[in-house]
Amino acid sequence: MTPAGVQPDLWTPSLASWSFKIDRELTPNTTFGIGYVGSHGYHEIISVDANEPTPAICPAAPCPSGLPAGTYFIPSGAPRANPALANSWSWFSEGVSSYNALLLDFTHRFSNGVALRGVYTWAKALDDGDSLNATAAANAPGLVMNPFNLHSDWGLATFDVRNVAVINASYELPLGRGKSLLNGLRGWRDVMVSGWSVNGVQTIQSGFPFTPQLSFNPSNNGDTRNPVRPSLNSAFTGPLILGNPNRYFDPNAFIVPSNGTYGNVGRDTFTGPGLATMDISLLKNTRITEKWGLQFRAEFFNLLNQANFNTPNLIAFTSAVGPPSPAAGVITSTSTPSRQIQFGLKLTW
Repeated sequence: MTPAGVQPDLWTPSLASWSFKIDRELTPNTTFGIGYVGSHGYHEIISVDANEPTPAICPAAPCPSGLPAGTYFIPSGAPRANPALANSWSWFSEGVSSYNALLLDFTHRFSNGVALRGVYTWAKALDDGDSLNATAAANAPGLVMNPFNLHSDWGLATFDVRNVAVINASYELPLGRGKSLLNGLRGWRDVMVSGWSVNGVQTIQSGFPFTPQLSFNPSNNGDTRNPVRPSLNSAFTGPLILGNPNRYFDPNAFIVPSNGTYGNVGRDTFTGPGLATMDISLLKNTRITEKWGLQFRAEFFNLLNQANFNTPNLIAFTSAVGPPSPAAGVITSTSTPSRQIQFGLKLTW
């Protein structure tokens, strides 16, 4: 039987947040803002296997010689807390988190109908677990690795994005009646050239963090559902992050942990590929009557057809013996679609 449930004395998840911002008018058409946002969460829900064997903390018996002091060791065949049950998937209110961000906001309106705004966020989100099930995040395991040492899972949140910059611009084309160009047209000619505007959004951001994993579990905790992390290879030299979609990270930087132990690579220690995309829209607003209007839209998503790569294959080893997996670090998908174009009409009243 595989039990699942929640902590019997579950606490209510709580969040304390604070923010501060200063906005300044630099000119009648220019504003600049700078701010800070922070938060601290506690009693947050994390996923825990509540039916694991109790490990020994080395050098206590039965730890073998050679394991560093403080290592959590589970001997082969160690009984679970309740031997009559299988490993569980339980929710405990033991999670903590923190978030800190610097915010910058710049806006300027030009006299010729052009408006420009740029925003930038430099942030860091930390926690010890944020996935309530195995499918909630593709870049980290759902369960904490060692329920007897939650701090070993303290690291970047799976949704952490360190840098995000967004620039958007809009331009009302100076065409038609009351504008600087073709303002002498009347009737259907004026209807055809008036009301056009161009809008664009450029987004650039850092990648999401990810956690290298093993496809098997050498820790002897009996749980085959939750991948554990490898250990760092002290003999490895060279760059760990290669940045190539054919091998984004070098799995030779890792080794399989000793039997009965957990790996020492931190959760979400490494950062995946970033993202850059440009979206453009061409709009035309036409007034049919005083009440009714018609809007034509031509929208171009990912205009430059930028290839934004997804999280790499996280499995560094598929066996306790032998070399790393040949698929380790390989990226097989993109995080955004290729260029897409759509047209639309919208009736307003």
